[in-house]
Amino acid sequence: MTTKSQTRNLQGNYACALGAIAAGCRFFAGYPITPSSEVAEGMARELPKVDGVFIQMEDEIASMAAILGASMGGAKTMTATSGPGFSLKQENLGYGAMAEVPCVVINVMRGGPSTGMPTRPAQADIMQA
Repeated sequence: MTTKSQTRNLQGNYACALGAIAAGCRFFAGYPITPSSEVAEGMARELPKVDGVFIQMEDEIASMAAILGASMGGAKTMTATSGPGFSLKQENLGYGAMAEVPCVVINVMRGGPSTGMPTRPAQADIMQA
């Protein structure tokens, strides 16, 4: 058996989206927030190709609730956020952990609050995560 390897240059956020789909993720619910928006963009572009579902939610709280519900229904689920969005997800994240609901939450951390910094990655949320 021969395999064909291919080298690609990808942004980390898009690589997360492709990796999730390769691992079987078929449901993504999220709310756009920099610098994690590219994860949602990648999922919106790629999920329909594998009969997956992408939903842009009205806020971060609803996106966490949506992936928990879809996971309870049997789907492999994921959401992505950053900084303040991760803070808003805490109640539902705690519920998901307590109820042992499998899901993936990507936290693309950013610096802040300051002008220009929130669009760059950082490690500000490491203790919260």
